[in-house]
Amino acid sequence: MAAYGALVSLMHIIDTLEKHPSHPISIDEKQVQSLTQNIAFLQEFLDGYISPFADSNEADPLERRIADAVYAAEDVIESHIVDQIHSGSTIVADHDFYHNLQKVIEEMDLINKEVKSIAVEAQTKQKPVAALSASSPSVKESVIVGSDEVFLDVLDKLTSDQLNRQIIPITGMGGIGKTTLAMNLFENALVKERFDIRAWTTISQTYNVRETLREVLFRTSGGDSCSDLSVNKLGEKLHKFMFGRRYLVIMDDMWSIEVWEKIKFFFPDNQNGSRIIVTTRLSDLSSQLNESCTFAMKFLDEASSWDLFCKTVFGKESCPIELENIGKNIVANCKGLPLSIATIGGLLAKSERTKEYWKHIEQNLNSIVINSNDGFCSKILRMSYIYLPNYLKPCFLYMGVLDEDCRIRVSILKKLWVSEGFLKPRSGKCLETLAQEYFKELVDRNLVLVDELGSTGNVKYCKIHDLLRDLCLKEAEKERFYHVIRDDPPASISKRRVVFKTAGLLGYSSHTRSIICDCDRTRSDDDKVLLSPDLRLLRTFRAWGVGEYHPKRNVYFLENVFELVNSRYLAITVHEESKFSSSIEILWNLQILIIHSSFWIDPRVPNEIWKLHQLRHLEFDTPELILPNPPSDVVVMENLQTLIGVYDLLLNEEVVKRIPNVKKLRLAYFSDQMEGEDCLSYLQCFSKLESLCCCTLGQTVDLLLRINLPNSIRKLVVLDVFSTEFEDILPKIGSLPLLEKLELLNGVFGKWETVEGQFQKLKFLKLSDCSSLVNWIVSDSSHFPLLEKLSLENLSVLEEIPSEVGEIATLKSISLYECSEAAVASAKKIVEEREDIYGEQLQLRVGLW
Repeated sequence: MAAYGALVSLMHIIDTLEKHPSHPISIDEKQVQSLTQNIAFLQEFLDGYISPFADSNEADPLERRIADAVYAAEDVIESHIVDQIHSGSTIVADHDFYHNLQKVIEEMDLINKEVKSIAVEAQTKQKPVAALSASSPSVKESVIVGSDEVFLDVLDKLTSDQLNRQIIPITGMGGIGKTTLAMNLFENALVKERFDIRAWTTISQTYNVRETLREVLFRTSGGDSCSDLSVNKLGEKLHKFMFGRRYLVIMDDMWSIEVWEKIKFFFPDNQNGSRIIVTTRLSDLSSQLNESCTFAMKFLDEASSWDLFCKTVFGKESCPIELENIGKNIVANCKGLPLSIATIGGLLAKSERTKEYWKHIEQNLNSIVINSNDGFCSKILRMSYIYLPNYLKPCFLYMGVLDEDCRIRVSILKKLWVSEGFLKPRSGKCLETLAQEYFKELVDRNLVLVDELGSTGNVKYCKIHDLLRDLCLKEAEKERFYHVIRDDPPASISKRRVVFKTAGLLGYSSHTRSIICDCDRTRSDDDKVLLSPDLRLLRTFRAWGVGEYHPKRNVYFLENVFELVNSRYLAITVHEESKFSSSIEILWNLQILIIHSSFWIDPRVPNEIWKLHQLRHLEFDTPELILPNPPSDVVVMENLQTLIGVYDLLLNEEVVKRIPNVKKLRLAYFSDQMEGEDCLSYLQCFSKLESLCCCTLGQTVDLLLRINLPNSIRKLVVLDVFSTEFEDILPKIGSLPLLEKLELLNGVFGKWETVEGQFQKLKFLKLSDCSSLVNWIVSDSSHFPLLEKLSLENLSVLEEIPSEVGEIATLKSISLYECSEAAVASAKKIVEEREDIYGEQLQLRVGLW
């Protein structure tokens, strides 16, 4: 994995240098060709390579050698870039650079020769893929605690009157109990009585179609006279044997739709109620098999977890009172994963029942679970990692940088993936789109857990189970992917990626490419941190965690941070004495810049920021900064997608041309000098703009009245203080064809009457501090046909929420804070009528600040 990720990263560097309008160095054309060919060949090799060290705790020497060679190439190229920029030299031939790079290329050539010989040897030997046993399962007593509801639902599906052959997928992460559930169904007395034939086969990632068919036939017909038959002959024989009979086949641990596509023709639809159960860790696979009927296994709740634990440890006895509190702490730390509970329970069942021993288990839970029973639990979970496609492995392992129980902001995670160079370009898609697709794949594989959805259904926060996080840490250390520093940092660090879990930055190496400081600051408020000059090749620097907001952060000087000329990702809290300078233009490959300040720093940003051609996301977090108009001689920032925290930006044709692909904007207009300007009318020129937050204050009333929005807008927040009549701009907003989220804050309007045909895609509506809104008229529920969430805040004179809102079929919740009593009463009436008429429970929240 480290080797594959390094190859993708090196290719990014080469592509960037070739396409950059003002690249700092040039590489010899023949050397570029050699590097590109080597990278392509090694990537293709690794895609089909099955490492002999896959199941061991040791790194593969071949993969490590590939990674080291690629890292050496990166060091040579990026060191030369930094030297050239610092010296201010023009691009000239450099014999040392050429010679050093050639040595790396020669090493990669040698590796390629070795790899080719390995490939030839593998073809010569033609080792068959071993199929896992398809024997019938053995069932332990009382093992489906907490899954009773799913068990009964699947049993009902198995015994239903539907005569056509049914495929029943059961999904969930490794260790959540899919196989156990299937085992209990397989041995259920009602199931045995109903089906003429029952067969169990384990598919696995390294499936063998012939062996699968042969084993199913053996288990059903009871004979083994078909060992020499071809796949088609086996299939024909199986089809003939099952034809006319009612059968149940359980296909455990399926990883690909391909295996089903190859064998489905051999399982006849006898129109007699035959069933096929498929267990899989891949949610997207289940939808390919059967979109109408999928059963997802969930984590056990607190009561079910404790029940399973007690039955595993004590059988029919009860837990001793003196061990109950410790036992419940142990169970809580298993986070509802049955495999973890059963593993630790089986260990405690055979151990001494003392508080001291149980305390030891509690304090070392994860390592004990992973290593007990000859690492059985670890092997189960590790399969999910081993069978990941290479392009997903770096993204998954990166989840290990999180603290236990930490919620991670998905938008931050995807930005980090992009800046680290993990994403291999494909199909002409932008890297952000790829990051979203990769994230969805990890969720579909049940490796990443959805923790919180945004207002329009997007995943806002995610989590990872503790055992999977430990797996990430273990694999990362084994492959030298990143290194986590706890307690006191060592004097020197030679790792390329470092995660600090303790305050303070010490002892970096010139090899360090990525630093994440995932810790609260323990220094005094006026303590300033200067970065080490050794960090000349640093690409990613995030000075606070990747999870939720950390209240304490180290502060840095912009001037010092901007010396990191190789930076791709910078997210820092800056000191009040910091100032932007023209030196920002040396950050030739900067992609993400996020600046936070607790103080009012000098808000002026130099013109040179427009020269950052690679910039993708520019975010200023309180207070907003002033972005100057671009000079006429700068390049187009075609990669810029996010621009947040800018005030009094004078939009015009020239500015729009410089940033044509912006998708997310947050603008503020505070100055009286903006009166009469037509800048917001140019928003309609941003054809890819999806999210806009616009804040106006004071005498800028005419600005908002002239706003023109592109049809691409999906999320819109309008905040106006004391001036604009929202009634004047709502017709423009309501006609936006893709608008899903709308927040109107602080504006003035006494009456709002919606019009038919508007807000056709709106899912989330928030009205806040619109203290003058009295009458809200909705004549028909078709005015908001897709509305799901309604949030009203500080509407002190609103007479009522229109009853038609309650008739919207998609509505799920209404939230009110500091609203009039009449508005609250109308909301309660809507909820009651909804339940009486439709039998649906509408969620209602009423609160005070």
